[in-house]
Amino acid sequence: MSAFDARRFGRFAWAVLAYTLAVIVWGALVRATGSGAGCGNHWPFCTPPATTVATVIEFTHRAMTGLDAIAVLALVVLAFRIFPPGHAARLGAALSAVFLVTESLLGAALVKLEHVAQNASTGRLYSLSCHLVNTLALVACLALTAWWAGGRPRLRLSGKPFRTAVSVLAAVIVLGISGAIAALGDTLFPARSLAEALARDFDPAASIFLRLRLWHPLVAVLASAAVVWYARSGARADAAGPRQAHLVVGLVAAQIAAGVINLILLAPIPMQLLHLLLADLLWIALVLLCAARIAAGPSPGPRVFPRP
Repeated sequence: MSAFDARRFGRFAWAVLAYTLAVIVWGALVRATGSGAGCGNHWPFCTPPATTVATVIEFTHRAMTGLDAIAVLALVVLAFRIFPPGHAARLGAALSAVFLVTESLLGAALVKLEHVAQNASTGRLYSLSCHLVNTLALVACLALTAWWAGGRPRLRLSGKPFRTAVSVLAAVIVLGISGAIAALGDTLFPARSLAEALARDFDPAASIFLRLRLWHPLVAVLASAAVVWYARSGARADAAGPRQAHLVVGLVAAQIAAGVINLILLAPIPMQLLHLLLADLLWIALVLLCAARIAAGPSPGPRVFPRP
C-alpha cells in the first residue's frame, strides 16, 4: 500500500459520510411524515398489516441504514488494512462502527417502545435526545476518519483549547436536542398560523414538546453566538488558514436564515429537511475546526509494502 491508497481511503470515507447524511435526512422524513410505525411494531423485519406510503418510507430508511452498515464495515476493514497500528484513522473508523451499531439499536428501541408516529409521551423526549446525540457522535467520527486519512494530526485531549472546544460542541449538541424537540412538536401539533403556534407554546396545559419548543430560538441565538465567537477568535492563528472558520460562520448564518424561514412558513417538510442538513453540515465543519485547533501531532504514515 502507498500514500495513494490513503488518499483513496479518504475519498471513500468522505463518500460514506455523505451517504450517512442522506440516511439521516431520510430519517427526518420518516419523522416528519409520521411514518415511524410504517412497519408496525417489528424490527428489523417489516411486516405491517397492509402496505402503505408510510411502510415504503420506513422500509426505505431501514434499507438505507443496512447499506450504510456495510459501507462503514468496509471502512473499518480498509482502515486496518491501509494504516499502521496507532493511526488515528483506525480509531475513527472503529468508533464509527460502534456508533452505527448503537444508532441501529436506538432506532429499534424507538420502534419497539412505539416512540414513533403520533406518540407524544415524555419517554419519547428522552429517546429522541439519546438518538440525536448518538447521531452527532457518528457523524463526528466519520468526519474525523476522513480528516485523519489525509495525514491530519491526532488530538490533544487536555488543556484550555480542548476544554473550550468541548464547551462549544456541547452547546451545539444542546441546540440540536432543542431543534429535534421543536421539529417533533411541529409534526405532532401542526398549526394553521404563526399566532396559533405561539399561543400553544405559551399555554401551560400544552404538551411538553410545545412548551420546550418555545426555548429553541433562545438556545439557537446563544449557541450561534458561541460558535461564531469560537470561529472568529482564533481564525488568524489556524494552521490551515481562516477558511474553515469562515465556513463555520457562513453555515451559522445559513442555518439561522433557514430557521427563520422554517418558522414563518410553519415548518413545511422540505424546509425541515434543509434545516436539518444545514445543521449537520455545520456540525461537521465545527468538529473539524475544533480538531485542527487541538491537534497534538501527526499520525504514523500509511503502510508501505514492497511491490512483488
